[in-house]
Amino acid sequence: MSTASVVMYSTAYCGYCVRARNLLERKGVAVQEIKVDEDMTERETMLRRSGGRRTVPQIFIGERHVGGYDDLAALDAAGELDQLLGRTT
Repeated sequence: MSTASVVMYSTAYCGYCVRARNLLERKGVAVQEIKVDEDMTERETMLRRSGGRRTVPQIFIGERHVGGYDDLAALDAAGELDQLLGRTT
């Protein structure tokens, strides 16, 4: 079973980042986490990729910008997250 790559831009102290990470880990998905508070060039990359969103987390599944934790949780509640991750249920 293949899963899409997941990139999450985050900061060290971010409750929503923890929630997003936990949700994805429950799905068995490895997350590439990029700490934007440790590398300002990564913050600029996040801003560019997310269309200017400054809040964290900013989550990407493959090349698709999902948004933040609330957006991720809404996809999961709607039953669409597994499909987006390339998983079969």
